[in-house]
Amino acid sequence: MNKHHARWEPDRYLRYEGERQRPLLELLARIPTLDARSVVDLGCGTGAGTAMLCERWPEAVVVGIDSSDEMLSKALARKQAESGHSRGELMLRDGPALSAPPRGSVSFVKADILSWTPEPSTVDVIFSNAALHWIPGHEGLFGSWVEGLRKGGALAFQVPGNFDAPSHTLLADLANSAEWRQRFPAGDPANKVRSPSEYYRLLRRVAEDVDVWETTYYHRLRGDDPVFDWVSATALRPYVEALSAEERPTFAESYKGLLRVAYPREPSGETLFPFRRIFAVATRSR
Repeated sequence: MNKHHARWEPDRYLRYEGERQRPLLELLARIPTLDARSVVDLGCGTGAGTAMLCERWPEAVVVGIDSSDEMLSKALARKQAESGHSRGELMLRDGPALSAPPRGSVSFVKADILSWTPEPSTVDVIFSNAALHWIPGHEGLFGSWVEGLRKGGALAFQVPGNFDAPSHTLLADLANSAEWRQRFPAGDPANKVRSPSEYYRLLRRVAEDVDVWETTYYHRLRGDDPVFDWVSATALRPYVEALSAEERPTFAESYKGLLRVAYPREPSGETLFPFRRIFAVATRSR
C-alpha cells in the first residue's frame, strides 16, 4: 500500500477547505521573511496555499510543486479563475527543473518533493502545508533546503500530529483485523512525523533560528459521518485504493461505525474533531 502515490480527489479535499486553511494561515503569519523574490510551495495541492503566498509576496516568483495531476489541475484552474493571468504566465510542467520566470509570476510543476533540490542561496521561502508527512525521510532533506535559502530566508512547514488519534488508530486496527489484514501490507513508514522537539533539534543543526510549536484545533463538523468524510480525502485514500470496488462499501461502513462511537454528535448537531498539528519555521541568518 503506497500512501504517497494514492490517487487524490481535489473536490472531496476541498469540502473542508476553511478548516484546512486555518493552520496554513497560522504558519504563514509566523514567517519572518519580509521581502521575497523566490517562493516555493512544496506539495501545493489545490493551490490554496500558493494563492496566499502570492498575496503575502506579490512581487515574488511563486512556484507550486506537486506530484498529483488531479491536484495540479485544480490549482491551475483556481489561479486562472482568481487572477485571470494577471500575475503572469501559468504553467503546468513536468519535472523538477525550473527556469527563470518573470517576477510576479506563478507556475505549477509536476514533481515529487524528494526530487526537488534548490540551487544554493536561490530561494527566499520554502513553504509546505500538510504534505511532508507523506514523504518518508523528509527530515533528511532539511539540510539541502536550508542551503537553498538566501540569507534571511525561511523554511516553513506544517504536518499533522494526530496519528495516535482515533481517526487513525481505528483505521489501522480495522485494516489489521482478521477480516482485512490480508488486503493490506503490515506497516507503513510514510505516514510518520517527528515530535516538535525532534524537529527543533534537526532544524537547529542546519539553521540559525528555529521556531517550533503545536496547536490542537477543535473543528466543528456537520453532516452525517463528517469525520469519515474528512479522512476520506486524506488518510483513507490509500486504503480505498488497495480494495476492490466490491470491498470498499463494506470496509467503509465498518470504519464509519467505529468513528461514530469515537466522535459522537454533540447536542448542537455538530461533531467535534480534535486535530493536532506541528509547525516549524527555520530561518537562515542574515
